[in-house]
Amino acid sequence: MAAEDLEWERSKISNQDMNLLKKLGLTKKENALRFPKEESYPSPPIEYRVSFVDHLIRGLSPPIHEFIRGLLFVYGLPLHQLTPNSILHVSIFITLCECFLGVQPNWALWKRIFCLRRNGSHNIAYNIGGVVICIRSDVEYFDVKFPDSVQGWQKRWLYVREESSGSTEYNIAPFNGGAKILRRRSWDAEATEEEKSATEALMTRIHELQNTRGKELSGIQVTAYFLRIRVQPLQACKNPLWMYAGEEDVDRLSSDLQVKDLEKLIRRISSLNKKDTIPSSCRVKPYSGTNALPENHPVLVSLPPLPEGGEVEERTVVTDDNQGASCFESEVAGSHKSAASSEKEAESEAAASTHSPPSAVSPRNKRKRDEIADSGTSKTDTFHAEEVIPDAGKKTFDPYEDALVSSGDEDENPPIDVTARTKTLAESNKRADTLAVKLEQSEKAHKKAEADVASVEDLRKRLHDAETSLSDNIAQQSAREKEILTRLESQSRRFVRKTLQEYELESPEGDLLLDALSLLEIHGDEAREGLAEARTGLSRLFPYFFKKKEAPTTFTALAKCFNSQEDLGLQLRQEGLKVGVEGTIALVADNQQEVDWARVGNTEEMETKRWQSLIKAGKPNSKKILAYLGYKPTPAPSSSKPEVK
Repeated sequence: MAAEDLEWERSKISNQDMNLLKKLGLTKKENALRFPKEESYPSPPIEYRVSFVDHLIRGLSPPIHEFIRGLLFVYGLPLHQLTPNSILHVSIFITLCECFLGVQPNWALWKRIFCLRRNGSHNIAYNIGGVVICIRSDVEYFDVKFPDSVQGWQKRWLYVREESSGSTEYNIAPFNGGAKILRRRSWDAEATEEEKSATEALMTRIHELQNTRGKELSGIQVTAYFLRIRVQPLQACKNPLWMYAGEEDVDRLSSDLQVKDLEKLIRRISSLNKKDTIPSSCRVKPYSGTNALPENHPVLVSLPPLPEGGEVEERTVVTDDNQGASCFESEVAGSHKSAASSEKEAESEAAASTHSPPSAVSPRNKRKRDEIADSGTSKTDTFHAEEVIPDAGKKTFDPYEDALVSSGDEDENPPIDVTARTKTLAESNKRADTLAVKLEQSEKAHKKAEADVASVEDLRKRLHDAETSLSDNIAQQSAREKEILTRLESQSRRFVRKTLQEYELESPEGDLLLDALSLLEIHGDEAREGLAEARTGLSRLFPYFFKKKEAPTTFTALAKCFNSQEDLGLQLRQEGLKVGVEGTIALVADNQQEVDWARVGNTEEMETKRWQSLIKAGKPNSKKILAYLGYKPTPAPSSSKPEVK
């Protein structure tokens, strides 16, 4: 790689990059990102740091997660010195811890798996992406399938907002494009025996996730998961990922990616090609709001160490020789082979440094302090921060040079300085008081945690009672619906028997209760129409049968009038016959004809045929006679022999 390719130049973020960032929801938060204009060298505004598009699509997003803040501090690195594959390493590790191990990202576990190497050669020192995160050669970890190289990622730079944490040591270092990369103890820091014991269960679980037949978890699956749920692992989130609440989660940046967009993004950040299958889901169900952590799940907290009034041992500089000490690392940061070779070269460098002439050490500035380790490791570290007097030939002062490691430091026997010892004793007493206060706070926190556990148990009991009550209510509701369905079906059968009509639904719902109600509605409509027709007919007949009565107002009363034990038809015929007889008598009297009424009234001696013939002869003139007498025609009487009172 030519030297000019390593220099900063004007950012070349394309419209395609902008559309991708927008689709991923990374530009939604106001002022979270700022894009360079025409400058050819980064000049970030206050509270902004230099990053890259390829960092963002691999899980980075402001405000930045406290774990990567701690990593950058302990490793003594600015953000722009990490390669895209290194950023993806951290994203996968945080997702693994929170979604599949159920713990916060653990510093002790990180040290068991990862170390750092320079990204460069003996003749070139990169000023962009100069450090890569590697998997240790003796560790069995996920095969992430990184690409051999990420083309042109250094040219797509931009500014990300760095929200101050209140502690200057905890903030990401401001941008300094000309700063040297100083190799530190933390780059090769290994977990102590106590830390290994505390994290052994986590390592065992990782191996189970890798090797369980039929449920093997891979780095690509983990990557696809955090890309799909749209929560950036390297963003400071309100809730850990094991509480992920789906589409309504407060930490989601955008809606779910379409399958084709997700597959395209995974192929961009990995070595998979178009023929390789992209997993749509993990073979192991991750912890989330719908898959809660098991009861009594251990809580392990172990963050990168931060200073308490001074530097930490991990930041001790091993060498600052950029050219001679840098070893080449390809972008395949997960390669065990490259990590192993880098470790060997680092060991040779350290050996060469050990045999060099020792630097003079000022015993007055040699100090010791204890640090209470995080609850995940329960370890108390004793470390020494040694200030080294610079060589006479150096004209500039580097604040990190005072911690250079040299041989012979531990062999010196400095003279006793009473003043220094008195000052050290006072500082020790003050520190002991501080630790006592912290211990008291820790005990209070422990009591509060116990109270919280009791509260959780009470909530679980109440939830169990609520679930039991809900099950009982569901059973009662089911029995009631069954009884209602039986009664509806019984009413339907009665209606069919009464009307001799059976109906079928044109579009049944498929629900027995709803379909029975639909049939009942049809029966009701038919019954209402029949009653309306019956009322109309009875109302019209009522004046003929009950001349001196008013029609009842209700249908029931009207129907009862026609349902009496009397023969209403006979009464109607008798009334008609009476009118006819009276009319005949009146007509005969009007004509002044003499009639033997006694003989006429003796109907018993008249033969039936004779009676019928007389009626038949007079029938054609009956209407004329009645009209003459002023009577309206009545319904025709039966042809049978009438009864005369």
